[in-house]
Amino acid sequence: MQQRIWIVLSLIGILGSLAWLQQPDGNLHVIVLPTAGDAILIQSPAGSFTLIDGGRDPIGLAVELGTYLPFWQRQLATVVLTKADDQWLTGQLGALRRYRPALALTPSIVPGEWYELLREVATPIRQLQVGQSMNLGGAQLHVLAVSDGTEGGSVLLIEHRTVSILIHTGGSAGDYALSQLAGRRIDLLIYPWQRSINNPALQGLHIRAVAFSTGFQADELALHSMYERKQLAPQVYHPKLNGAIHLLSNGRSIRITTQSP
Repeated sequence: MQQRIWIVLSLIGILGSLAWLQQPDGNLHVIVLPTAGDAILIQSPAGSFTLIDGGRDPIGLAVELGTYLPFWQRQLATVVLTKADDQWLTGQLGALRRYRPALALTPSIVPGEWYELLREVATPIRQLQVGQSMNLGGAQLHVLAVSDGTEGGSVLLIEHRTVSILIHTGGSAGDYALSQLAGRRIDLLIYPWQRSINNPALQGLHIRAVAFSTGFQADELALHSMYERKQLAPQVYHPKLNGAIHLLSNGRSIRITTQSP
């Protein structure tokens, strides 16, 4: 009997320690997940989680989310689709089967399982619109562009005090939105690997780091070496080379770590 009590108390202690370690730390976390396609997880300074896109591997995404979300967590603050396409959407189904989002944002209503899963849990679905801003629990998410077609995709800006993260994982249709950021410091740009870095829309930005995304498929692959890509920013990352790319910020400075050196 005493042994059982000791085992139960030990388990409670272990679970309590894990829960304490997984409490929000007051920082912004932006994690580019190493999934097939594009998936970005954001933990706000207040501790809520937002998933942007999901790639094309539902099981792989579910495994990645289990790595970063507390074991008791079954809710997401928001799920966002920057483009209603298999490269961005399919993997998100793995998240919707396990986690309940409070809000879904999408360029257009997506028929099929994505819509049905959200309807089952009565999650409101809102259309992404240029000019939208929302509070992510201490950080701000701004919608700069929303466009359709093969060169479409939404452009998002996340701001936390003086730190800015620009998410532009689609095609050239969203480039026009970058002109309003001319002269701005971008602490992390998330940008397609297959698009050219000789993009005039990027020239007016002061970019500190780039995490390349893999969802966008160009008709002609941009054949830049890693050396050439480092002309765009001092720090350059790719999920296939570095694993998960994790930006942590207190709103004044950033630190980027990766799974692989």
